[in-house]
Amino acid sequence: MSLAYDVDTDYYDPASLGEVARQRALCADLTIIGPGLLDDENLGPPVVNGCLFDTGKPVLVVPKGAEATLWPRRVLVGWDSRVEASRAVREALGLLCVAEEVRVALVDPKANYNGNGAEPGADIAAYLTRHGARVSVDLLPSAGKSAATVLAQHAIDISADMIVMGAYGSRRLRERLFGGVTRWIFEKPTLPLFLAR
Repeated sequence: MSLAYDVDTDYYDPASLGEVARQRALCADLTIIGPGLLDDENLGPPVVNGCLFDTGKPVLVVPKGAEATLWPRRVLVGWDSRVEASRAVREALGLLCVAEEVRVALVDPKANYNGNGAEPGADIAAYLTRHGARVSVDLLPSAGKSAATVLAQHAIDISADMIVMGAYGSRRLRERLFGGVTRWIFEKPTLPLFLAR
């Protein structure tokens, strides 16, 4: 299988970088953001905001030391029955269907709460299975830890190649994304993170 892609190098005023990134992401299926931008506190946030939050298009975040692939063997899906998680799964469907194993992880799920149904994870597992993915569901206790920490440890435990999850879109949560998820990626063994909103 071959992929069509575009690589472009330009120099822009840092103040307009978010808008430039947004314009380019609008005409792309996926934007890949590497460690060079993630390590830059001034350039990284406007690029992620422009590509992910201002377009609704998915982003593949590749932290330092991570090995990115569009054909991951094992993928961890962080599932919480929210619209953003559903969009992330839909946008990553091509990746999930070619993976050898997809592990849908729910942290402290409650049956019949927040769209989980009587058997948390069963609905999204059935959806993915209908598309040909090989799926199992993992119900994880938080034990007082954040969901991000629990997912990071579970990804390590199952030797995941990638994490797929939703990103929440309010300005406050954008700040939390950079304060939480990105910091979490750098503090833990690194994995590519497929985000959609």
